[in-house]
Amino acid sequence: MAVVLDLFAQRVVGFSVSDSPNSTLIAKALQMAYQTRPKPNGVLFHSDQGTHYTSKQFAESVASCHGMVQSMSRKENCWDNAPTERFFRSFKTEWMLKGGYENITEAKQDICDYIWGYYQTVRPHSFNNSLTPLETERRYFNQNLLSGV
Repeated sequence: MAVVLDLFAQRVVGFSVSDSPNSTLIAKALQMAYQTRPKPNGVLFHSDQGTHYTSKQFAESVASCHGMVQSMSRKENCWDNAPTERFFRSFKTEWMLKGGYENITEAKQDICDYIWGYYQTVRPHSFNNSLTPLETERRYFNQNLLSGV
């Protein structure tokens, strides 16, 4: 699984699941994020220095997201990528089947259930003052829409 988080509210804006971790997997997650946030401009994509993130294929994927800049953690420093590491820890401890999955189809369905049915909409986040990522964004956008009235 590869995820792309919007750090404002810790919202998953892109993800991809595959039985083979490679550059295509993370490029799909990036493209989903880029389309989810109607092609944002001036955003930073931050990751660790894993081989998939340093590949030519992924660099081309970032370049296709006009106005996006790639950033990478310092070598061997997990703290730079803490929000993503926290997401994976939460998934593994709160949701993922202890014995793993029978097949990729089962894994994909369970991951979708976690992200869309729990993580974004039900799970409170201390980072968001105990609000969900979607509620945090809703309040932010409503406040900014009303401030212009």
